[in-house]
Amino acid sequence: MTAMTSCLDRPGFLPRLSSHHLSRDRLTEPLLASAARVKLLCAPAGSGKTALLTDCLLQAPPQCRVCWLPLSGVALSAADFCQRLAQTLGMASAQESDVLSALARLQAPTWLFVDDYCRVPNPELDHLLDRMLAVSSPMLTWWLGGRRRPQCNWPRLLLDDELYECERATLAFHQTEIASLLRHLSPVDASTAASKIIQRSGGWCAGVRVALLQKCDWSRNDPQHSRPDTLLDYLEHELFTSLTPELAEVWRVLAHFPRFNARLCDHLFGAGEGAQCLKTLQDLGCFIEPWQESPDWLQIFPPLTQLLRDEQWPTGRSWHRRACQWFAAELDWKAAFEQAFLAEEFEVAVTLLQHFSFQHLFEEQTVVLLLRLYELHGEALMLGSPQLVGLIAAASLFAGRFEQAAECIEQLSRFAPQPSAILQQQLIARWQTLQGWLLHLQGRGEASSEHFRQALAALGSDAWPARLLCLSGQTQQALLRGELELAQAINRDALCLARAQGALLFEGLLELDHAQLLEQRGSPARAESLLANMHELLCQQAERPTPLLGRIALRRGRLALSMGQEEQASLFFQRGLDDCLRSHDKRVLYGYLGQAQLAANRGDYTQAFVRLCDAERLMQQRQIPDTVYRGALLQVSSQLWLQQGRCELVCEALSRVLKHYRGPQARQAPPATLELIPRIEYLLIIARVRTTADAVEAASQLESLMELAQARGMWALATELQLALAEVLWLDGHTTRAGEVLQEGLRNVARYQTLQALSELRQRQPLLLLEAPDALAPSQQLCSRADTAETLSQRELQVLKLIALGHSNQEVADTLFISLHTVKTHTRRIHGKLRVERRTQAVAKAKALGLWG
Repeated sequence: MTAMTSCLDRPGFLPRLSSHHLSRDRLTEPLLASAARVKLLCAPAGSGKTALLTDCLLQAPPQCRVCWLPLSGVALSAADFCQRLAQTLGMASAQESDVLSALARLQAPTWLFVDDYCRVPNPELDHLLDRMLAVSSPMLTWWLGGRRRPQCNWPRLLLDDELYECERATLAFHQTEIASLLRHLSPVDASTAASKIIQRSGGWCAGVRVALLQKCDWSRNDPQHSRPDTLLDYLEHELFTSLTPELAEVWRVLAHFPRFNARLCDHLFGAGEGAQCLKTLQDLGCFIEPWQESPDWLQIFPPLTQLLRDEQWPTGRSWHRRACQWFAAELDWKAAFEQAFLAEEFEVAVTLLQHFSFQHLFEEQTVVLLLRLYELHGEALMLGSPQLVGLIAAASLFAGRFEQAAECIEQLSRFAPQPSAILQQQLIARWQTLQGWLLHLQGRGEASSEHFRQALAALGSDAWPARLLCLSGQTQQALLRGELELAQAINRDALCLARAQGALLFEGLLELDHAQLLEQRGSPARAESLLANMHELLCQQAERPTPLLGRIALRRGRLALSMGQEEQASLFFQRGLDDCLRSHDKRVLYGYLGQAQLAANRGDYTQAFVRLCDAERLMQQRQIPDTVYRGALLQVSSQLWLQQGRCELVCEALSRVLKHYRGPQARQAPPATLELIPRIEYLLIIARVRTTADAVEAASQLESLMELAQARGMWALATELQLALAEVLWLDGHTTRAGEVLQEGLRNVARYQTLQALSELRQRQPLLLLEAPDALAPSQQLCSRADTAETLSQRELQVLKLIALGHSNQEVADTLFISLHTVKTHTRRIHGKLRVERRTQAVAKAKALGLWG
């Protein structure tokens, strides 16, 4: 990344920066501002340590002497280090005692940059460095860069406020920084491309650099954006050449495991030896980091694990088999099952499934592995047990494979009759639970409701997971019928049961239903706060529930989109899309739909329709019935066509799809889209008005729909309908009446934070809003204020007020009687919601928004 060049105003040779270097003020400013005598940059290869040190060096004060000591990671003796250091600082003697004495007597301000400190453990050298740090003059500032942390008395320096440290996570690139390097792309495409680069590189500087060297259009949805040979060559030279063959083999093996610890390493590589190898790799800075912030479990840096897993691994089965044995002995059934599957020990995998419950489905990759196992050994699985068959059926429902789910549910009859009447009754009740969900997801509401009702009447207290599933189904059906009070009552009972059982994962599923209810009532900020809290709780679990977190991210994306927070919505949709793709969740559809709507808001209809096509292609590839996605896909497509003025196409498409939701054989809308049918209806009404110019009947229809939504308390939908009514009246020439309705609609947009509905109206009829600027301006200001004020919870406001008074995090914790960790969590959320990075910025913005007097 750097090269050496002579510098006219500095003695000796100093490094120069690459022509592609990006100076990052967020890193250099605190380093330069810190009064600490020692600045330590400790991170693996390719993390940008040298470039950052060089950047700081070039900003040194003119009166400060700058010395650059490149060590290239070699192992030096204490005498050799003294010799190099004395030569760099221009000392007369290189004897250790003389060097130490000279360091203590330094009078002129001096910055000493020690780049790429010894990479291998070297106690003699580390002890010498420790003595130098202890005795050196306050006029000397040490800038140390290396892959490992030298064995020095860092706690003492830290307590004396003389140490400033940067680690890999701090040095990683942010998305905005990568986007600024993609100058050949538009800002929107650069942001999209940067997001993809972040996903594949983790912000690791070398990975980002390799991605940028490709000079391809990262804004496209092309999965083949990788250059593995370059990265593999980089690892070969920068990592493996510095390891012994034994350590290199250990590292390669660990890269194929999602997580590991010292005890697993002892099992794999020999008692005592495995743990020591792991410690050595950690000391050498070999990209080993905590797994999901766990104090015990570790992982290889994920972008590198993916790189290694894509290569052939002939001995892989034996390693996975041994790992399976260890996880089974530890009673970690999920990990044991995964390792058995990777070892192709399918009979062992089936045996391990007897320990699984429904909650395991929401752990990463469980559904994917179950579906693959069914494809390979489906018939054998059906002969297992009712619990095993039910598990496969639930996984199939989750993935949208309804035919496969129906076959599994039918197989439950093989296990009847049961030995007793009670067991027989419980078997039937479990069958009804699964059958009820199958019918519910197929849109057959009445039949589904009856199954849920009968199952709840028969299920015992010990079958609480099945009871919670039935209650969740009933909640969603009440929401689909517009019976919000009933939905709330059922949801409240279900949440009480889940909390009484300590079932956080079920609580998360039920809170998703609760968030839909709040969204319909016009409280998206409350829904967002609820889901943000649930996300925090779930992320503290030992096993990250990726599928559930993906669903939560998608719902938060929708809420952010509704509130006009498009940048935040984009992040949520991408995160949810990634998680749902990995877990084969059918709700991945809504990630694509959200991205299409964001593109349409920018006027990029080409990209919007690309995302819709991607969604349809994926649904078809995964053999998901069109009843799951067709209606929602055509509704969003029609929304875009209407904005483009293609009204005939809208009429044709929506008239056809509406037939599925009307008449004696009508289906319910998919559970994730409660407003699907009303939206189809009002978009169709607008399209017909624009093609036939007959708005009298249309206005009456919209008023009826709006009154129905208001009577049900569905204020978000009622606001959308109100804006549609204003549009229809305006198209028919009733401008005065249209203006009155529009003004009331804009007030409701601010009240219920439905800015997306306003954005869609602006895309359809920009002139309508131009004719009402007086009504629009104050409403937009009110929306901005309400958006932020309601997003911050009362507790977050309390924390922010104390921060404004100058309290430290610990003082805030003591004042509010909460933990320091909770204060940090609140502070992080405040920064995210206010879109700021520092405490002072948060306070200033809160005051500007008038969040307190």
